Amino acid sequence: MSSPSARTATKAVIPVAGMGTRFLPATKAIPKELLPVVDRPALQYIVEEAARAGLPEVLMVTGRNKSAIEDFFDRTPELETALEKKGDQFRLAAVHAATDVAQVHFVRQGEARGLGHAVLQAAAFVGDEPFAVLLGDDIIDARDLLLEEMLAVQAEHGGAVVALLDVGADNISKYGAVAVDESTADGSAVRITGLVEKPPADQAPSTLAIIGRYVLPPEIFAALRVTEPGAGGEIQLTDALVRLVDDGVPVHGVVFSGRRYDTGDRLDYLKAVVQLAVEREDLGPQLRPWLRKFVADLPAEGASPA
Repeated sequence: MSSPSARTATKAVIPVAGMGTRFLPATKAIPKELLPVVDRPALQYIVEEAARAGLPEVLMVTGRNKSAIEDFFDRTPELETALEKKGDQFRLAAVHAATDVAQVHFVRQGEARGLGHAVLQAAAFVGDEPFAVLLGDDIIDARDLLLEEMLAVQAEHGGAVVALLDVGADNISKYGAVAVDESTADGSAVRITGLVEKPPADQAPSTLAIIGRYVLPPEIFAALRVTEPGAGGEIQLTDALVRLVDDGVPVHGVVFSGRRYDTGDRLDYLKAVVQLAVEREDLGPQLRPWLRKFVADLPAEGASPA
């Protein structure tokens, strides 16, 4: 069994090569990761989360037609100069925040062969140390320190750590599901004994689903190199984690019960925009009373709008 790593994670990997088909036609021209959630793209929230957790170096695994992501995290001298001339310090600070939050690097996936294949492209960047993987469809509220807790569990136990959420039997077939050893529970952390990608509800080992946060050891790359395509004909990160379990590498899960905003689905994306906007000090005081009135005036379920 592996012992806890003496090295501390300093790097994060964010796969952003997906085509965003659920948001067509908007994503014909705009990467889904740059769709605004209030006034910041979803991807900026993810990078800020990594930086807050002490991961100042971020690698984005991109694909074709994703150059706008590189542009977003690059400096824009013309825009910055124009804002300076106007004396618009508020918007200038917002522009700087996007480029200064972390040191962002990019690598092309080349061929879309699944999440596991995307993570494998980070091998040279990561080297021989643990690292985090953050999926861009999940925004974790800044008040909930999920990634920080996962990094602490990995530092204590070594191996891999995944974020878990109880999604219920009706939804588990959409996710990677885990089997856990309840006797090993330590706070919100549990030892994982098995994993399966998108199982039928009646075959799922539990209702605990893997959501888009991972802290992985460098051994994951060797596992990914020998992992055959699985669900959907893609190289699944879940299948590589199964290999780690089989090899005796500890794999733990942190059960999350905080605030999570799903931006990978159109309806959930709209919910995320509203939820985050009502919490904002600059928008909430005006939005909340309007929203209450709007909801109060909605026709009853099944009734036709006036």
